[in-house]
Amino acid sequence: MRIISGKYKGKRLTAPKKLPVRPTTDMAKEGLFNILRNHYNFSQVSVLDLFSGTGNISYEFISRGTENITAVDSHYACLGYIKSIAKELDSNIETVKSDVYSYLEKVKQSVDIIFADPPYDFTTDQFTKIAALVFENNLLNENGILIIEHSKHTSLEESPYFSNSRKYGGSIFSFFEK
Repeated sequence: MRIISGKYKGKRLTAPKKLPVRPTTDMAKEGLFNILRNHYNFSQVSVLDLFSGTGNISYEFISRGTENITAVDSHYACLGYIKSIAKELDSNIETVKSDVYSYLEKVKQSVDIIFADPPYDFTTDQFTKIAALVFENNLLNENGILIIEHSKHTSLEESPYFSNSRKYGGSIFSFFEK
């Protein structure tokens, strides 16, 4: 994987093979960040990266100037990798080892952008529960957005907060807003 744009553009990162991850493809990341840059000043946003895995999305935000990032994952080795890369990039990512659903039920802080990249084999109910918890607990600031990455075999359009989606290869980003 590599960082697509910003201060660390072109930097290649190699995650340990033992991590249980499926990093977002470069093509999909580029498309996502092209959309986001039209709506946000990256140096002024706060980000919550759920099911953060390698931290791939967090590094893209860091490279573009975002300083307030929290990465949540249940896998200790994933969080260790994120901490090591954040240190290498001379940046700070707050890491939280937690089940994402438990975290969303307890957290009181709201953010501008929430990105969730759960396993593609989740059921539709597991995906939509993420959106429900985010909106029921008011975890987005005004004009905030939730983005859930999923496979083309899953549709999240029935969620009351669904706004639109974009397809990149076998991946889809579904966007949710108030």
